[in-house]
Amino acid sequence: MQLHYQTLAYDALSRDQLYAILRLRAAVFVVEQNCPYQDLDDKDQASHHVLGLTEEGRLAAYTRLVPKGVSYPEYASIGRVITAPFARGKGVGRPLMTTSIAALFDLWGKQAIKISAQAHLQDFYGSVGFEGVGDIYDEDGIPHRAMVFY
Repeated sequence: MQLHYQTLAYDALSRDQLYAILRLRAAVFVVEQNCPYQDLDDKDQASHHVLGLTEEGRLAAYTRLVPKGVSYPEYASIGRVITAPFARGKGVGRPLMTTSIAALFDLWGKQAIKISAQAHLQDFYGSVGFEGVGDIYDEDGIPHRAMVFY
């Protein structure tokens, strides 16, 4: 599946784009993963948002690029990594992450990036250059591991 990527600051998102992002995040992270948590954490406004769109403009993949000092004092971060159910298994995950890494570097310069990865996805994140650090921990009832891209 070929996607077109847009990287937008919070203030540049249209209402429809923001609605599509929040709807997808709720559908997957809260409903599908049965994980009630506070998705709206006041980090969206400081972040840039990578939207992977189909030819028809449908949101198929998404990440949130968080500047250094917002999620982690010493690291920028990529979070809320998500592929819509209709796009899974179609090879969009790695291009989403490589696009997100490149966009983060374009915005804030080359630097280490830290993520909080669901533990079962460590190999995926490792395949795009992230390295696990520390032990597995519980985040909202789901095993996670910190990973860093150097």
